[in-house]
Amino acid sequence: MQVFQVNLQSIDDVKAFVQLVNEYAYDIDLASGRYVVDAKSIMGIFSLDLTAPLDVHIHNDDAADLIARMKPFFA
Repeated sequence: MQVFQVNLQSIDDVKAFVQLVNEYAYDIDLASGRYVVDAKSIMGIFSLDLTAPLDVHIHNDDAADLIARMKPFFA
């Protein structure tokens, strides 16, 4: 599992992020404090506090392509 932080500060950021992670078959979660949601769920993401950086948990050790494509969202 790999963990890093992202900022999703607008509706367009959330839509672009969800579209990106849905291209990958493995599990990806977002965490804010003690709350964890499926990163592929737009409704789940909107239930989190988007004013602070979110922790991304990628449940795959070979996610270099995804991580490279996520760089615009890094906190």
